[in-house]
Amino acid sequence: MKVAITGATGFVGRHVLAELETRSVESIALLRPSRTKALEHLRCSVVQFDLHNAPTNAFELMGCPDVVIHLAWSGLPNYSSLHHFEQELPAQYRFLKNLIESGLQTLVVTGTCAEYGMQPGMLSEDMAGCPCNSYGFAKDTLRRQLEYLKDVHPFQLTWTRLFYLYGEGERESALLPQLRSAVERNDQFFNMSGGEQCRDYLPVAEVARHLVSLALAEKDIGVVNICSGIPISVRKLVEGWIKENGWSIRLNLGHYPYPDYEPMAFWGDPQKLSSLIGEDT
Repeated sequence: MKVAITGATGFVGRHVLAELETRSVESIALLRPSRTKALEHLRCSVVQFDLHNAPTNAFELMGCPDVVIHLAWSGLPNYSSLHHFEQELPAQYRFLKNLIESGLQTLVVTGTCAEYGMQPGMLSEDMAGCPCNSYGFAKDTLRRQLEYLKDVHPFQLTWTRLFYLYGEGERESALLPQLRSAVERNDQFFNMSGGEQCRDYLPVAEVARHLVSLALAEKDIGVVNICSGIPISVRKLVEGWIKENGWSIRLNLGHYPYPDYEPMAFWGDPQKLSSLIGEDT
């Protein structure tokens, strides 16, 4: 089987490529120009072009893969930027439509829990999307566009809604890297919110494993949460990291306000994921 990955040098992409290597699958990494060096240690083919200006023969240049795992998305972490639906959304749809019209049979796309909007509690795939920021709106709209496209050009679509990820390679502004940097600076306190908000976290390597398992299934799965199903407060999560690493830093709770674009407590329903790849969860 031949699998192509967009966003291959990103936080999730690098772990997806590493997971594909363990499965003995032929992988093709789609990179923007001048990004090849980031993948020198991986054994995969590399194709370079900007998907915002993708050539009409993009599918052929990518080696006519059996499956595309589509991770690429620019403009983050500014979730409220108009860029998401003014530039990113039309470019993404145009690119994916071209691949499908050229013969792509199976497409796996990473969506986001932000598509659920301000709905609290356990979030299941049968709940209607209700995004309340530009990023969630653009992702949910792309999903709807692809569903309509299936009626004209049938293909197998898996739309994965990711929740919260952590691990090697995440951006420096993320929670764990910020905590680690504070420890390295010998800060006495780590500034954070009150920490009582509950979220759904998974290590990025586990998310990559689920993505690859879903991709290799080559099924028309539709929407599926990639989540733990276990809510944990941000405070408890950070305290766990501190204890696990033997750090002495203390928490300065309440320094930052709670985000106003998320409910205080929400997490994913993992039942569909478990039924699809139960041995992998």
